[in-house]
Amino acid sequence: MASRDLKRFLFKVNQLQKLVDSLYEVPGRKELLEACSTHDEVVHLAKTWGFDIGRRWGE
Repeated sequence: MASRDLKRFLFKVNQLQKLVDSLYEVPGRKELLEACSTHDEVVHLAKTWGFDIGRRWGE
C-alpha cells in the first residue's frame, strides 16, 4: 500500500469511527442512518453531519 493510500485509509477509518461514536452521542442519528436504503444515502447523510466517508481509500 502506498503511503498516500495508507493516509487516505486511516483518515476514512477515523471518520467512520467518529460517525459511529456520534450514533451513541446524538439522539436520533441511529434511526436516521437505519432509514437509509443505499450507500449513497448513507454517504450523503454522513456528509450533512460533517463526516467524509464517500471516497474510497484507493481512489
